[in-house]
Amino acid sequence: MDKLKIAFMQLLPEKAVNDNLKKGITACKKAKEMGADIILFPEMWSCGYNIPEDISELKAMAVSSEGEFVRAFKSLAAELETAIAVTYLESFEPLPRNTVSLFDKNGSLVYKYSKVHTCDFGDEARLSAGDDFYTGTLSTAKGDVTVGSMICYDREFPESARILMLKGAELILTPNACPMEINRLSQLRGRAYENMTAIATCNYPAGKPDCNGHSTLFDGVAYLPELPSSRDTCVLDAGENDGIYIGELDLDMLRRYRETEVHGNAYRRPEKYSLLTSEEVKYPFVRSDKKR
Repeated sequence: MDKLKIAFMQLLPEKAVNDNLKKGITACKKAKEMGADIILFPEMWSCGYNIPEDISELKAMAVSSEGEFVRAFKSLAAELETAIAVTYLESFEPLPRNTVSLFDKNGSLVYKYSKVHTCDFGDEARLSAGDDFYTGTLSTAKGDVTVGSMICYDREFPESARILMLKGAELILTPNACPMEINRLSQLRGRAYENMTAIATCNYPAGKPDCNGHSTLFDGVAYLPELPSSRDTCVLDAGENDGIYIGELDLDMLRRYRETEVHGNAYRRPEKYSLLTSEEVKYPFVRSDKKR
């Protein structure tokens, strides 16, 4: 397989949903001209990651997963013959959800994923959480790839990427909206390394409050037989500026690596991990604002 080209839409959002729709469509067409096989937006592109305090205003801002905003990107994926991972504030009860829908090059829905680990200590306490992690076979112009998603704060939990790896993910598409500093970037590097899985993360650029760009692609391949030591798994760091950035993923190299290296699911001992599924939370981690 030729290298997969992933377009990171590290763009400043507009204030209105319709404006983000227009800007997103124009940007997707530009990404196609740049050779993109997969297009990835930052977190909640429909509203520019804006979560009003007023619940009625919040609900009015949300869009249906079957509505005009999402349908436009579904049609565009088929028109451009390019996969699109579009993000939005989704209409849902009792409260909206933080969602990504992934469409393949034919405009077919591969999965719809809603953020499982909502930031209940902040504005996202006003959102409903997702209920599971999903993977699917994504058809691209370069061939099929097994893909899953996590969203921003999901990245903080090793279980998110681990479950996606166990469900077959070769590539994890990660919409984001927060400062990507050394520790968060190190998390992504670690998640890719320990799961032998590529992770593509798209963030808003500097200029969007509490964001600083640094969209990244980690390819998950730490060792190659022809190299005397480990290699840098970061194949793209987009920096801070507004723009569309292309990262290239050597999927054949990743697949060969996954067949021989020691990480991922090769030598795990799941019979020893029962404590990981315990729901008990002990001091010092008890938080009164935690939601079920």
